[in-house]
Amino acid sequence: MLYMVPGLLLSLLASWYVKSTFRRYARVPLEGGRGVTGAEAAAAVLAQAGVRDVRIEPVAGVLSDHYDPAHKVLRLSPDVYAGRSVSAAGVAAHEAGHAIQHARGYGLMRVRQALVLPARVGSQLSYIVIIAGLALHMLGLAWFGVFLFAGIFLFELVTLPVELDASRRARERLQAAGLVSQGDAAGVKRVLDAAALTYVAALVTTALQMLYFITRIRGEER
Repeated sequence: MLYMVPGLLLSLLASWYVKSTFRRYARVPLEGGRGVTGAEAAAAVLAQAGVRDVRIEPVAGVLSDHYDPAHKVLRLSPDVYAGRSVSAAGVAAHEAGHAIQHARGYGLMRVRQALVLPARVGSQLSYIVIIAGLALHMLGLAWFGVFLFAGIFLFELVTLPVELDASRRARERLQAAGLVSQGDAAGVKRVLDAAALTYVAALVTTALQMLYFITRIRGEER
């Protein structure tokens, strides 16, 4: 419980905070952008950065926004795609920031893409392997499970600076494109900072889980 509860509480707090912050600024019109939608803000950010080969399309869900580097598609949830608020502009520009990273060959983004498969394998197999190793007193197997789990940790460790960099690019490009006023910029920063907290929470939670597994195995060894 000492290992799991803090991460769980932090994750719940981060989820609540990002949703409440998004809802708050979803009610604040974008003053500098003269009523542009999130999709239009993303297109303007991409154009300002000279990126012209990325499609922008709506996707179902709430805060399901993401950039697909394999197909060069920026997918925005309905509230962001058609929204005319500070939240919509911030989230849309953030995802456009990922497209800019891709176009510029941002190194950490390539590293994150390379870690997708290890993270997926780790999320599917590591728990089973660790539990089986501990239950059967096959500690070598349990350590192999920790090795698989480390793929998740490394993915999230690289994801955090990638997300922070995308937010930085988003704020810079929104201002360069003349879409945000000074007041808008403060709201956009709050929305993006709230979103970043979810990645911090995920990293802390995963680190605590890995520390728990290591402690259990070391305990069995002793």
